[in-house]
Amino acid sequence: MIDTQNGLSGAEFRTVQDLNAGSSRKELGQEQFLELMTAQLQNQDPFKPMESGDFLSQIAQFSTVEGIGDLNDAFAGLSQSLVSNQALQATNLVGREILAPTGVAALSQGGNIRGNVELPAASGEVVVNVYDQAGQVIRRLELGSQAAGPVAFQWDGLKNDGQFASPGNYFISAEASIDGRFESVETLLASEVRSVTLSNSGGLLLDLDGIGSLDFSEVRQIL
Repeated sequence: MIDTQNGLSGAEFRTVQDLNAGSSRKELGQEQFLELMTAQLQNQDPFKPMESGDFLSQIAQFSTVEGIGDLNDAFAGLSQSLVSNQALQATNLVGREILAPTGVAALSQGGNIRGNVELPAASGEVVVNVYDQAGQVIRRLELGSQAAGPVAFQWDGLKNDGQFASPGNYFISAEASIDGRFESVETLLASEVRSVTLSNSGGLLLDLDGIGSLDFSEVRQIL
């Protein structure tokens, strides 16, 4: 902000009054700033000329404030554009499947559950465990030795006893032997997108079949 109260001559002060006449604004725009600066230079005491440092300081101060305002406007426009593009992309997801670290997936009648195990390093043994609502392991999928990276798997709905599991939600986790010891590894599960909504914070929420809402930012892959 430019100080219009200190160190101004009578002519400069009248210039400021003219600039603010009929207006309740407390900030100077670019045009008003240049007019004030010109008046200040024209009416300065020739024996006490305005220091170049003060002159440059005022210009830099105004430029900084003006630049911040322009940046805020630019970022606001960019944010709105990104949300619009994201919404357009998300609407195309309805009816399609996505991969995300939901930890739970829905098994339909006669259907299956599939996903990826994300291995941070090569493993001599990879296992996917399927849990029921009571937390009991009902199926153990042994994927054997695998290289680092995503490892696809699929559960056909059969339990360890050879019977088909009832339709519903099941918890899925994976573990892998890395450097001689077993550790939990990330599992991405496939889910169908039923609808897309805009949250109160401006983000996008996906409604997944049998699971519920998931933030769009959690999606790792569109199948």
